[in-house]
Amino acid sequence: MDNFVNTTDKGLCVCVRVTPNAKNNAFGGLWNGQAVRVFLNAPAVDGKANKALVDFLSDVWHIKKKDIEIASGQTARNKVLLITDQEKCEWLKQRLLTENK
Repeated sequence: MDNFVNTTDKGLCVCVRVTPNAKNNAFGGLWNGQAVRVFLNAPAVDGKANKALVDFLSDVWHIKKKDIEIASGQTARNKVLLITDQEKCEWLKQRLLTENK
């Protein structure tokens, strides 16, 4: 069940499932055991949801915005994020695995 988060030579890859136009920004557990579900209050228009996603995760995970990259899925609900802050990668992986059992 930990296939939603993987360590690579570039950093940590995290699969997320975004639900735009939600009432609040929040986590929603695992989506089908394959991705971390994230609710965003931004619309999926002109990259607003992508920006809101990076802003939200940066605040919650205490990672600089420049260290969170949308590696794939820029226009899709399912995205793969690349976390490049090497110091935070192992901490974040353990946190995600613990919180999403």
